[in-house]
Formats: sequence, structure tokens, C-alpha cells
Amino acid sequence: MTTHERTPEGLTSPGSGAYLLAGDGAAAEPSAAPVAPKPGRDRYLDLLRSVALVRVVAYHLFGWGWLSLVFPSMGVMFALAGLLTARSLERPARQVIMSRVRRLLPPLWAFGAVALTLILMNGWNPVKDPDEGGTWGLVRLITYVVPVGAPPYPAADDWATQAAGPLWYLRTYLWFVVASPLLLWAFRRAPWATLTAPLALTAVLTTGLVEIPGEAGEGVTDFVDYASCWILGFAHHDGLLKRIPRYAAVSWAFLSMAFGLWWASGHLGSEGWDLNEIPLAQATWSFGFVVILLQYAPSWQRLPGRLARWDAFVTLSNNRAVTIYLWHNLLIGVAEVIVDQGYELPFLDSDRGNAALDATYLMWSFVVVWPLIALAVLAFGWIEDLAARRPPRLWPDGTPNRAARRARRA
Repeated sequence: MTTHERTPEGLTSPGSGAYLLAGDGAAAEPSAAPVAPKPGRDRYLDLLRSVALVRVVAYHLFGWGWLSLVFPSMGVMFALAGLLTARSLERPARQVIMSRVRRLLPPLWAFGAVALTLILMNGWNPVKDPDEGGTWGLVRLITYVVPVGAPPYPAADDWATQAAGPLWYLRTYLWFVVASPLLLWAFRRAPWATLTAPLALTAVLTTGLVEIPGEAGEGVTDFVDYASCWILGFAHHDGLLKRIPRYAAVSWAFLSMAFGLWWASGHLGSEGWDLNEIPLAQATWSFGFVVILLQYAPSWQRLPGRLARWDAFVTLSNNRAVTIYLWHNLLIGVAEVIVDQGYELPFLDSDRGNAALDATYLMWSFVVVWPLIALAVLAFGWIEDLAARRPPRLWPDGTPNRAARRARRA
């Protein structure tokens, strides 16, 4: 089982773009206020995805396993992707799959070109890597181009592990996209069996009843671990969850989450209550959590009340979710290098100063990583627009650009 936390495509957000790894919207015209959502949009889904992305960054930086309980980001992300994929599959399946893959690959290529170059410059030779099996390690570099499997990298290099670790998600997402026409067909004929079967498969695979060794086992486990969340997206799209009495759905969700906690309590690993290390607990807790989020889902065309102040961030993070996800872990390493320079500052060059920086090191890293993510958005985010066949934009946060404001004043 992959130990890195795992983090889809979707609807356009105001003023443009696609949800994380999916979406079919065209760019909207700029306006004086945040762009009005298009019919059928739901800012509640946008908000969930933004929260999930921030939580992923926080998890990877602070390493707090309990965050997987507070907000199971990966389950939420896969559920939203499943919902939006079901909506897209009202079009021909081949067209949908090709669109999703097209949106996924160019941002991956940009990231892979930079990350792989840095890894190779650091002295790694995939042919000579004892863990990669000689020439097979060279062949497996293709996974930096098409993520059909986990990409190779020097396992002994903590930086490379950190940079390439999140790519497990692209592999899992790709297989979900390819499998979605069949999964949706099965769901609409046997909804309850299709919805719960992945939970049973997770139990079979992670309790030792059936073992699939190596990378194939990790890939299959990741897939079934989140398949029920993906199919919950189908259920929400088709209205199945709304047809269930709320008390029944919530009771069912709490039973699933209670089982996840019970199972986790007996299978705690080195990271304690980190559900990413306990697949069956992850699957059942995420399933119940997502049921509640979708059962109580409001329909927002605009963020209400005080949430409205976050409109630009929510819009930007949805339009650049692929970029943020791909680059954040590598940039956490860069942020730590920058914070390390603080130990050289004259006013911190003492035992007391060093102790103060030690105590706040991770918090400073969290502060520093966001400007770095913003730079990555500026440098590489426009590739998401090209992949979606839209005009490239540097900062698509839904607010009018300077040229548009000048044109309106004229």
C-alpha cells in the first residue's frame, strides 16, 4: 500500500477552467465583480475541493496523521471526480475518456520533465538502481509520460520520494477514468452492489485473505480503497442519495465511520491514527464522511456570507488544482531549504534563537510554501488551459484583469 497521502476533472469555476483533472467549460468573459457561475455549477463542490487541497498541503508538510480523520481529502476528491465524470458520460464514453486524459497529461509532462531532470542530475541512474531491475527501470520512465503505473525514483533519496510520491494519485485517477463507463453501467443496473463491493474487496485485499505482491498490489489496493467514494459521486449525480431518508443515510454513514475507527484502533502503525496507513479504515471512514457531505450538500451558485471573501482563492485553486497538487510536495522541500537559511541570520545565531526557529520551523515552512505554489501556478498553470484547449491565463481567480477594467472604463 502506498504510504503517501493520495490527492480529478470537473466543472468549470467562475471565469474559466476546469475542476481538478476534469471539466468541459469554456472561459467566461471577465466582469467587474467575480464572474457569475454558469447554470448547473455548484460552488459548494468548489469549496470542498479547495479545502481538500489545503488539507493535503498541510498533511504533507506537518505530517499530522489525525488530519486524515478531520477531513479525508482523497475520498472527497475522488467522490467529486466521480460525480463530474458521471455528468460528462452523458456524452460518448470514448470522447469523455480522451478529454480527461488530454487534460491530465500535459501538466504531468511539465512536472515530470522538471522533477526527473533534478533526480537524474542528483546522480540517480535508473539502469543501475538495484530496486528497478536494470533495463526495466529505464522502461518504467514511460510512467512519467503516461501514468499507467507508479513512476520509478531512487527510494533512498528522501527528496525524490517526496517529489514523486503524489504521482500515485494520477495513476489511480487515470484508471478510474478508464473504468468509469463500465462502473457507471454496473451502478445503474445494480447500484447497491456496485457501491459496496469495493469496501468488501478492500477488506479481502488488506486483511490477508488475498495478497497481490509488489506495485500491482499497491495499485489495485489504491483503486478499490477509493472506488466506493468515486461511485458515491455517481449516486449523487443520479439522485440516489437524495431518495434515501436522511436519517437512514446518516445512520449508515456513521456505522461505516465507526467501523473504520474500530478497525484503525486495532491496526495502528508507526504514524498512529493516520488512516493513509490503514486501507480498510481509510475506505470505510472516507465512505461515511462523503455520504454525509453529499447528503447535506447545499446548492450554491455563489459562496454565501463570510465564505464569499474566499471566492477568488476558491476559483483559482479549482482552476489550478492539477498544478497545485503536482507541485506542492516538491515545493515543500524548497520551502524547507529556504527556512533553513534562517539559522544563518545574525539575530537567530544563538541557542535561544535556534530553539525559537526549531519550535516554529514547520509553521514558517507552511507560510513560505504558498508563495512558492503561487509561482508554480504562474509558471506552469497555463498548461492546464492549453490542455483544455482554452487560451492560457496566468492567474484565473475569477476577478477582472487590468486590461478588462481599462476597456470597461473606456
